[in-house]
Amino acid sequence: MHATTSRRKFVAAAGAALGLAGATAAVTAIAAGTDDESSDSPSAEASVRPPNVIVVLADDLGYGELGSYGQRLITTPRLDELAAEGMRFTQAYAPAPVCAPSRCSLLTGLHSGHAAVRTNPFQGPQASIGDDDTTFAELLRERGYRTACVGKWGFGPEEPHQPSHPNSRGFEEFYGYIAHGAAHDYHPDALWHNAERVALPANANGRRGTYAPDLFHERALDFLERHAGGDDPFLLYFAPNVPHAPSRRLEQAGYATRPWTQANKGHAAQVSHLDASVGAMVDLLRAKGADRDTILLVSSDNGPHDEGRVDPARFAAAGGLRGNKRNLYEGGIRVPLIAWAPGRIEPGSETDRATPLTDVLPTVAELAGARVPGNIDGVSLTGLLGGGDARPHRYLYWYRNDPHATRHSQRADHGRGLQVCEAVRQGDWKLVRFAPGRDRSVPDARWQVELYNLRTDPGERHDVAARHPRIVARLVNLAHDAWVEPQPVRA
Repeated sequence: MHATTSRRKFVAAAGAALGLAGATAAVTAIAAGTDDESSDSPSAEASVRPPNVIVVLADDLGYGELGSYGQRLITTPRLDELAAEGMRFTQAYAPAPVCAPSRCSLLTGLHSGHAAVRTNPFQGPQASIGDDDTTFAELLRERGYRTACVGKWGFGPEEPHQPSHPNSRGFEEFYGYIAHGAAHDYHPDALWHNAERVALPANANGRRGTYAPDLFHERALDFLERHAGGDDPFLLYFAPNVPHAPSRRLEQAGYATRPWTQANKGHAAQVSHLDASVGAMVDLLRAKGADRDTILLVSSDNGPHDEGRVDPARFAAAGGLRGNKRNLYEGGIRVPLIAWAPGRIEPGSETDRATPLTDVLPTVAELAGARVPGNIDGVSLTGLLGGGDARPHRYLYWYRNDPHATRHSQRADHGRGLQVCEAVRQGDWKLVRFAPGRDRSVPDARWQVELYNLRTDPGERHDVAARHPRIVARLVNLAHDAWVEPQPVRA
């Protein structure tokens, strides 16, 4: 039903989950920064100003690439500070092992068996979100939020006034790359500002010299400068393309003398660039007195890459987990997730709840008092952020069909990186299965199936499928239940 019914119709009928007039007691407590029982009254709820929301999505940042997640070579003091002052998720998941489907699922709350975008583009037109999809920005715009997307969008044609453009999907301001492939160029000759493609100046030598993440840093601060402390709440979706390849950050302060390759130095510098950008946003919020009115979420679209001669093993980028970007083993999909909200989230808190980024949409919608679509796969985290619990998912589902494979991803997949792969997690059990090629519809008997117990074997070293055929059969059935045939891509 997910793929064939307009998601806007669900939004229109979704008042059942949360009325526009208020929220649950847990939501009110987070929004107000208090758990006072008096906030349960309707009048108290109605008087609470909804919090500002910042969602930061890094590009190819691995589970182990922040100091707060065990990193020892790359310095990330500002993000580590946020983890110490907020909540650290130890089992958060990207919705896909590559960027386009992961970003689609983040924005729409639908996992990769239901979402409009399920793969990175092969040759030909790219799948995109459109008028049948509802993003968290659209939901918050309905509540009067000022909204901006800065950085990598990653869908659709490079054209203005079309359904997949950020301006059409709830973001009143956009600055960055529209299409997926364009974001691979750190020194582009132009970036999009809303409906206009704006040329970037060349440097003194006549060469392209503008480093796009620096521009994204400036644009994010400009948006916050204009809206932090204002009358209207705001949503900033900050999606820089660091630390994606190519790893050519020219300023490698702190890493220039390390005995590493230039690619590894550049990669480390790009992670630190992300850290500094988020730190500058936090400093501005504090200067404006808006930090206690803001909820900040920081995560990544998938596991660490090994492209452009970057060696993820040098940094233990996957945090000791198996696999990297493009793999459906834990290293390819488990990501850092930090939630920060001074006075609202208990400092130093931590959760091991299995938490996919599809949970972001219902969470920010509920915090904003917005309507929560009834058909999504995400589950709100508002209770968890307020010191309570969040309903666990019945299961989690991932799909991988990618046009590329790299040396490290192929090694983790035992050479099966160009085959369709699915994964299902239920409780501690995780199924990973490979089709013989790119056809997902082949009979189950032709798939190669693996089973892991993540409680006893988080590194997925010991396949126990042969010992637990009933569990395998149950998780395979869930994989079938999770999949709805996608709509054909229109040229």
